[in-house]
Amino acid sequence: MSTILILCLTLPLLLLFFFQYLRAFKNPSLPPGPRGLPIIGNLHQLNNSSVFHLLLWQLSKKYGPLFSLQLGLRPAIVISSPKLAKEIMKNHDPEFCGRPKLFGQQKLSYNGLEMIFSPYSDFWREIKKLCVFHVLSPRRVSGFSSIRHYEVKQMMKKISMHASSSKVINLNEVLMSLASTMICRIAYGRSYEDEGSERSRFHGLLNECQAMWGTLFFSDYIPFLGWIDKLRGLHARLERIFKELDTFYQEVIDEHMNPNRKTPEHEDIIDVLFQMKKQHSFSVDITNDHIKAIIMDMLVAGTDATAATEVGAMTALVKNPRVMKKVQEEIRSLGGKKDFLDEDDIQNFPYFKAVIKETLRLHLPAPLLVQRETNEACTIDGYEIPAKTLVYVNAWAIHRDPEVWKDPHEFLPERFLDSTIDFRGLDFELIPFGAGRRMCPGMPMGIASLDLILANLLNSFDWELPEGMKREDIDTEVLPGLAQHKKNPLCILAKCRI
Repeated sequence: MSTILILCLTLPLLLLFFFQYLRAFKNPSLPPGPRGLPIIGNLHQLNNSSVFHLLLWQLSKKYGPLFSLQLGLRPAIVISSPKLAKEIMKNHDPEFCGRPKLFGQQKLSYNGLEMIFSPYSDFWREIKKLCVFHVLSPRRVSGFSSIRHYEVKQMMKKISMHASSSKVINLNEVLMSLASTMICRIAYGRSYEDEGSERSRFHGLLNECQAMWGTLFFSDYIPFLGWIDKLRGLHARLERIFKELDTFYQEVIDEHMNPNRKTPEHEDIIDVLFQMKKQHSFSVDITNDHIKAIIMDMLVAGTDATAATEVGAMTALVKNPRVMKKVQEEIRSLGGKKDFLDEDDIQNFPYFKAVIKETLRLHLPAPLLVQRETNEACTIDGYEIPAKTLVYVNAWAIHRDPEVWKDPHEFLPERFLDSTIDFRGLDFELIPFGAGRRMCPGMPMGIASLDLILANLLNSFDWELPEGMKREDIDTEVLPGLAQHKKNPLCILAKCRI
């Protein structure tokens, strides 16, 4: 009897959502797009997030640079051209700069108490002001140069030891370790790289957080099927990760609040945030949860983006020896015989700068920019886009648009030598850090690290493939997640230049 009662109560609800789905799917104001399955729409195509940008790229060839998806009960659009990217991130940025409240992202960001996942609001503007002008300002980034220099030199010593014994180097591990060490020291004044179990704990937390950021929760798209997330164990896993991260963040905060703490050699970002908290100079009263959320942004986004892009750069150069030789000749000619290159040296290397731009074009930190959501209805390219529509900007596809880039899949830094196109959010052909209000505020920090690491790797070492390995054997597959981490590690040989 109870089963019949449950069915009687559930069936009308299912029918209601089904007809809502049909009405949304047949919405003539939306751009065309692929037909989906009943109820779930195109949601099943989100499961393999490592190739989702490739799927969207293929669909754009059929449906055009602006097409729609139906993700459960939520409409979505996909942008795949510079022209349309400019439309939504410049001309209509206020309407398109919202963020969807997705379950996993909201949980890990303390309900959006930071910049990446916070909805567009007065609160978000205050947090952005705090981060841009106080935490990640050019002056602050410059002030952290001694930390970057020290850690890059430590990395070079490790590589030299491998080079002297002709050992193959796993660059994925080396560069991930370097990125996490730099971010940890800059963010909260210490590193876990030499602490054994603590290092494993730290890297495990980073990996789990990255995975949860990109995990699909049915409750986000089909609320009445949210119980499936519990059956899949996602709620328990998310809660466990959140508690472990919260404990980790609290330990860091407690260290900074300890009255017996030694005066640090370098002021870190938590020190800066505590100063802002005491000054009450913002309309937002900064709490420990705000600090934890901002730390999360820096640790996960900063570490993953830096490491993944560095590995992408070295992968491209090893696969293209002509470019490798040309950029090394420039660096070694203009840089002289210096053992270490600093930021001032690097500004004098035009071809190297072109290599950086080409790396960010083909090996951008995230192939899909973080999802946006429309704040209100807006007309784009003749189509009426409703409020609360999800927006995917496929930067991977935009960076390979054949109408903009000649030989778009080739690694050709020369294309930037006589070009004014840059990655700072004004040229929509190249948007590795996004553009508009939601542009990544960590770009100055990321570029400073990227320049310094890559220039010194190329200046101090010659790079070769292990015996029996060919350039064609180096794959470019990536792992699931927001960042483009190489699936198979880049394992190569280094030879000391001197």
